[in-house]
Amino acid sequence: MDDSDWLAARFETDRTHLRAVAFRMLGSVSEADDAVQEAWLRLDRAGADDVRNLTGWLTTVVARVCLDMLRSRTARREEPFGPHVPDPLVGREDRSDPEHEALLADSVGLALLVVLEQLDPAERLAFVLHDMFAMPFDEIAPIVGRSPAAARQLASRARRSVRGQAPPPDPDIAEQRRVVDAFLAAAAGGDLAALMELLDPDVVVRVDRSGLRPGTSREIRGAAAVAEVALSGGSRFGRFARPALVNGTAGIVAAAGDRAFAVAGFSVVNGRIVEIDVVAGPARLRDLDLGDA
Repeated sequence: MDDSDWLAARFETDRTHLRAVAFRMLGSVSEADDAVQEAWLRLDRAGADDVRNLTGWLTTVVARVCLDMLRSRTARREEPFGPHVPDPLVGREDRSDPEHEALLADSVGLALLVVLEQLDPAERLAFVLHDMFAMPFDEIAPIVGRSPAAARQLASRARRSVRGQAPPPDPDIAEQRRVVDAFLAAAAGGDLAALMELLDPDVVVRVDRSGLRPGTSREIRGAAAVAEVALSGGSRFGRFARPALVNGTAGIVAAAGDRAFAVAGFSVVNGRIVEIDVVAGPARLRDLDLGDA
């Protein structure tokens, strides 16, 4: 095996880790893959002769690429037509796909990704690298152009936002599934009382119909408003819903035959639904890997 083949093989051993880092940074599978590919191109050009810790070097490169992408995204951002829901990662609840398993960790639920989308790019990077991948602040600092103490402050601010807006979901997937199934059954059966018991008083629903006409994406807040919407469309969702793991938590894929028309991730905290994030835009759904979920 020559040096080029060795380098390519070595890179492949880190690809899943690098995709996980990039996805948490960007919330987009396609952009994460672009960032990983850019890291490979830079490694291929530079070589690894002087690199002692190749995984750490690649992680830093991917982080820098993602930071540039986030800053570019922020600079060109226009007023959205409605809420944006990051890419749902859909897998089997038995977690039988090892590569999906790395991306479908509980820490990257859709509720958390929505909060990360609201952070300053440097805050997001510091939080992801330190809190999710245990990178020390003296290694994060050069990436964001700050001192280690300032990098620590960035992560601390991000952490406060996450704790306030995206509390960790209940850890038991089976219990999450029980709550989600009960919600679907109550919606289909027109049981308002049961819905109100299952919904957190401050529940929020985000429906992202990107690519459709303006105004079709929307955000709904409060148990009464969410229950009303669930009752009006619950039978349709219940009839076509298939259970799936969506970003590490209990969710559903709604499909008529082989055609999916929505993916929904649920955040269940203390036995109640605190957030539902739905992607229903046809263009977005066509780009998702729904596997056999």
